Parts: sequence; structure tokens; C-alpha cells
Amino acid sequence: MYAGQTKRKVRLGRLTSLAALCLLTLTTIAQAQNIRIGEVNSYSGVPKSSESYHNGAELAVAEVNAAGGVLGRNIELVSRKDSGNPDEAVTHAEQLLKTDRVDVLSGSMLSNVALAVARVAASEKKLFLVGDALSDAITLDKGNRYTFRLRPSTYMQAAMLAEAAAKLPGRRWAIIAPNYEYGQSAVSNFKLLLKARRPDIEFVAEQWPAMGKLKAADAVRVLRQARPDAIFNVTFGADLQRFVEEGSRQGLFADSTVFSMSAGEALGDMAGQYEAVRNWVVLGYPTDQITTSEHQRFREAYLKRYGEKPHQAAIFGYSTVMAIVCGMKKAGSVDSDKLVTAMRGLNMESPVGPIVFRVQDQQSSMGAFIGTLGYKDGRSPSSDWRYLDGTRYMPDETYIKGRRPASAMR
Repeated sequence: MYAGQTKRKVRLGRLTSLAALCLLTLTTIAQAQNIRIGEVNSYSGVPKSSESYHNGAELAVAEVNAAGGVLGRNIELVSRKDSGNPDEAVTHAEQLLKTDRVDVLSGSMLSNVALAVARVAASEKKLFLVGDALSDAITLDKGNRYTFRLRPSTYMQAAMLAEAAAKLPGRRWAIIAPNYEYGQSAVSNFKLLLKARRPDIEFVAEQWPAMGKLKAADAVRVLRQARPDAIFNVTFGADLQRFVEEGSRQGLFADSTVFSMSAGEALGDMAGQYEAVRNWVVLGYPTDQITTSEHQRFREAYLKRYGEKPHQAAIFGYSTVMAIVCGMKKAGSVDSDKLVTAMRGLNMESPVGPIVFRVQDQQSSMGAFIGTLGYKDGRSPSSDWRYLDGTRYMPDETYIKGRRPASAMR
């Protein structure tokens, strides 16, 4: 090889390296100019829901950026998987804030994970919007100035079911719920609110399996022997599947009306397989039966982008990002303390209708759909779905003051 050719190759290599360095620098600058939303979620623990949640969030990002972004900048979603482990979630949250330099935190599907991330948010003084987790403690007992929640809380959902349950003539109730904070809180609220409406109610049997470890044959046997008129069910995921299968096999549901928390979509799929699941009263998401223009636009946009209909979690992911964007527009800043002030009392539109983040507890007024499971023509889910506005089911100010720390109201 001639000396001149060698020199040209060296120069070319240097230019290539310089071009790559410039590209990396420009990419880094572009990322630094983006408004970064950190998302921590349990992708391996609840894969279908978390995938739908993430898709909904990404759809919101795409729509906001297509419309010109916010505060003159694009937004960017930086996601981390916590595997349902609070310690892992804390590590990710700290890295998102300190290494990835995100402007806000969001996400969390499991209550124990959300509570762990909320502690990080409070310590680092960064706004955290919980999109999906339900624990009352998130906005009440362990609430803090920087943590807000979008989805209706455990208290709100229990109040919705208690209102419907109080209309049953029967008075003997059984309980089955996972033995951790969410299950305990759901049952405690349901009992309190149902007894307030129907003092004659008695609870004749309770089963408290560890989450994901339901021994269905034993649990169903105990409930069946108590001969309840109705059952309050809080199980979900694999435990719910086991409960439905074994309850159907043992005939538990033949004479007992079941009220089920936060499992409407999964149960709707089961209604085609198990006759006994029909006529359960559930909170869920009838995606094909919501006819409002806001939801129709969201549904079509999701279907076009992902080639499938949205699941309920997609609403939460989408609305979480949109709420953060609305808060930034109102604040005119990404500064966390300005965002807290802006988010308190924030009104916004969502695919299920208008919502407001209440000042007292930083809880959204998003409601939920309640319906009775059924099947039409042997295949299409059909029920009397109706939307319950969350404002009617939120705890009153006296209740909040008795549970929410004064420091959270600063």
C-alpha cells in the first residue's frame, strides 16, 4: 500500500470517528433538551397490563410531540422494569433521577412498589404521579407533598361496590382477598362502607391467601361451608383464575352473588368458559361499549398504533402522561414545587371524561365502570355497564385529615 493511501485512510478514519462523536454529542444535547418522564413499572409481574399501560403512555407522548410538545420542548419517556420488587424499584427511581436526570417520576402498578418509589420522590423532592397502584396509604397514611395518584383508590372502588352490594336482600357475606396492604385495605373499606349502609350484614367467613399462592381447593371449601349469600372477591391474576376454576368445580357460586374488585377484564374473558362467572358484579373496562367521543378517539388512535384494542391499563398510562403535561403547561415549568402547586386542583380531560386532582389528598377524581358479567350470542361480552364518577366516592375531608400527615399538605 502506498504511503499516500495509508495517510488518506488514517484521515478518513479520524473523520469517521469525529462524525460519530458529533452525532453522539448532538443526540446527547437533544435528549438534554427533551422533558424526560421517568416510568417505573412491574413489566414482568403483570405483563399484559404493564404492556398496555406502557403503550398508552407512549401514545400520549407521540400525540403531545406531534402537537408541538410542551413548553417548546418534546417529551421523552424513560422506562425501567421493577419486576414487582420494591427494592429494585427504589434503585431504578434513584437512577432515573440522578443519572438519567428525569424531570418527574411516574408509573407503579403494585402498591408496595408505589409506596417505595413515593419515599424516593419525597426524599429527592420530585413530583411522582402514581398511574395504577391502588393503596389508600399512597395518598393518606404515607402520603407526601410530591406524590399524586390518577386511578381511583381502594377506598373509592370499595365504596362503588358497597353501594351496589347494599341493595342485595341477603345478609351473609364471605371474603377472599390477598394478604397484603391492597387486599387488607380493600376489605377494611368494603366492610366499613357496607355496614354503614346495611347494619344487619354479617361476615361469616374470610380467606387471606398470600398473593400468588392461593390454595384454591381449601379456600373454596371454607367459603362454601359458610353458605354465604354473597362474596367479596379481591383476588387477581393467577389467584383469580384458580378461584374461578375451583369455585365453579365445587359449586360455590351457585347460590352466592360475587362482587369483584378490579378484575372485570379478566373475568369477562372467563365468562365464556365458566357459566358460574356470569352475573358477577365487577369493576372493569368495557372498551367496546363506551360511546363517548373522548373514548372513541382514544380507542381508534390506540388501535391504529398497536393493531389491537386497548386494555384498561392503557387508559391509566395515557392519562398519567397527559396529566403531567397539563400540570407542566399550567405551571409553565418543570420545577417540582411549581408542578405540585399546579397539580393541586388541576382539571383535565381523559378518555373516560373530565377529572380533577383534589387539593386535600392529591387524588384524582377518575371514576370506574361497574357492570354485571354476561355473554350475548355465546361470544360477545354484554352487561349493564355504567360509569361512576369518582367524585361521589372519595373520602370526606374529616376522614382525610384523620389519616393524611400534615407535612403532606405543605
